[in-house]
Amino acid sequence: MHMLKIKIICVGKLKENFWRDAEAEYLKRMRPFAKIEIIELSEIPFQPKDDPEKIKNKEGESILRHIKDGEFVIALDERGEQKSSEELARFLEEESQQGQTIALIIGGPLGLSGEVFARAHLQLSLSKLTFTHQMVRVILLEQIYRTGNILMGKIYHY
Repeated sequence: MHMLKIKIICVGKLKENFWRDAEAEYLKRMRPFAKIEIIELSEIPFQPKDDPEKIKNKEGESILRHIKDGEFVIALDERGEQKSSEELARFLEEESQQGQTIALIIGGPLGLSGEVFARAHLQLSLSKLTFTHQMVRVILLEQIYRTGNILMGKIYHY
């Protein structure tokens, strides 16, 4: 297994200590097999009267500035394709074979803009349920950690 290069671009910060602690623990556990870069972007505050598309587009512009040519882009969305942990592990391994970075995108409370979806190579759903972006971030990190264990044939996965 080669080193996975992963960039997580997320709208919003981990506010509570327990989320930050969980993130730090998974990042520490993944050091042997994954280089992870996390880019936190500011959420744009909004009111019920505001146009959600304008907010998503502004956040989308910020997201797109952090995607480089040659990166394989995965947009997380509850309507996206679902994969088992094993399927995700094989997919991430396959897509990262050439040493390219995999950019995973977590949107804000309103979701992602059409431009971000258009730039993505894949829309991925972690569940049909809707989670907060903080939960998604930790769940995603756990799945990347699980991916490494699957690819290395370790017992954690079972």
